[in-house]
Amino acid sequence: MKLFLRIDHDEEDDFLQGLLKASELYLENAGCKKNYDNELYSLAVKLLVSHWYENRCITGNLGYLEFSLNSIITQLRDVKIKDEEETNNEEQ
Repeated sequence: MKLFLRIDHDEEDDFLQGLLKASELYLENAGCKKNYDNELYSLAVKLLVSHWYENRCITGNLGYLEFSLNSIITQLRDVKIKDEEETNNEEQ
């Protein structure tokens, strides 16, 4: 995450760790399964952490982030649904 954000100091490691955990919870609450092997999941985490790190105030431009993130979440949810359907079919 620090490489993605181009951070070369350790002063905010705890803050970044909190943002990382919050982004995982955000995606879980949006119906996405935690899976860092999935590049879309990793990208969604990076987008969230980056946005929250760079915009520490309540106001800001969410247009691009909102569109990108909603598209990714939709795709990640569809993968989760397909995985669950395949598991149910195998059990029957």
